Amino acid sequence: MKVAVVGVTGLVGTVMREVLEERHFPITEFLPVASERSIGKNIFFKDNNYKVIGLTEAVAARPDIAIFSAGGSVSKEWAPRFAEVGTTVIDNSSAWRMDPDKKLVVPEVNAGVLTEEDRIIANPNCSTIQMVVALAPLHQHYGIRRLVISTYQSITGTGVKAVRQYDTEKRGEVQENGQAAYPHPIFDNCLPHCDIFLDNDYTKEEMKLVHETRKILGDDELRITAPAVRVPVHGGHSAAVSVEFAKEYDLAKVRQLLDEAPGIVVLDQPSENRYPMPRFAKNRDEVFVGRIRRDESAERCLNLWVVADNLRKGAATNAIQIAEYLVEKNLVGVGTLQ
Repeated sequence: MKVAVVGVTGLVGTVMREVLEERHFPITEFLPVASERSIGKNIFFKDNNYKVIGLTEAVAARPDIAIFSAGGSVSKEWAPRFAEVGTTVIDNSSAWRMDPDKKLVVPEVNAGVLTEEDRIIANPNCSTIQMVVALAPLHQHYGIRRLVISTYQSITGTGVKAVRQYDTEKRGEVQENGQAAYPHPIFDNCLPHCDIFLDNDYTKEEMKLVHETRKILGDDELRITAPAVRVPVHGGHSAAVSVEFAKEYDLAKVRQLLDEAPGIVVLDQPSENRYPMPRFAKNRDEVFVGRIRRDESAERCLNLWVVADNLRKGAATNAIQIAEYLVEKNLVGVGTLQ
């Protein structure tokens, strides 16, 4: 299996290398790919040093799988070029997520939609991934009518520049002009501002949660509102989720459904101060669910607290789980190109 990681030197690309190695993904040839300024740099993977190559060289190598985390503009230009030579692309940017001809996949929820013909597969937004893992079994059983999702998102979701801003502010140093990732300080602060503001005064991040959740769960009528807040946290994203069901639910059954669902760890002993937190989700691949309780302000409503490492399950791990599914089902490989 010849595998390329595009954006290999970035924050998510680095985690992708770690996850590929940890999960013993079957790689016979590894292609580390990045922008021109990184070509020739050395990176370490599976006890070997590799030199970073450029996109043109990577396409010519015709990898079986190319996992992208290099930004939307790179994906828009280069993913089709890889697909043309028979490579299956798993893209972590927002470039293809809402394309009606591309699958948006969380393996625990909808991997079964994938076929051999899918040459560009979209990896959802990090907050969407962890939320739908928790919601899918409940939606299947009770039918979800409305979601109110308040997300508290780690600085790592913005990238290296945001981490540097946080570290600089934590040291009490003055940020150089143009070096800040955010319009305000993030250390010892919270910003109700994730991504850019749109014409409806929601942010792009908030609307991603709306549109992507509908697409993955296959319900265009699902009513969703999703305030998103950037918080000074490294470990992962958290979400307070209020769910309105179409049918009355049983709280014990909800817990059972979550306990039995793949990829979920239920951590819900409030009397013992046990509940999900990003500091304990860091470097883990599971989605943690707690604070499971009936919403006493409305009928058929449930409240949940959902936490996951946004760089792993929210990005790298989900992408590699997609790749694992493709290999398991024999849906990938340039040898399948007609």
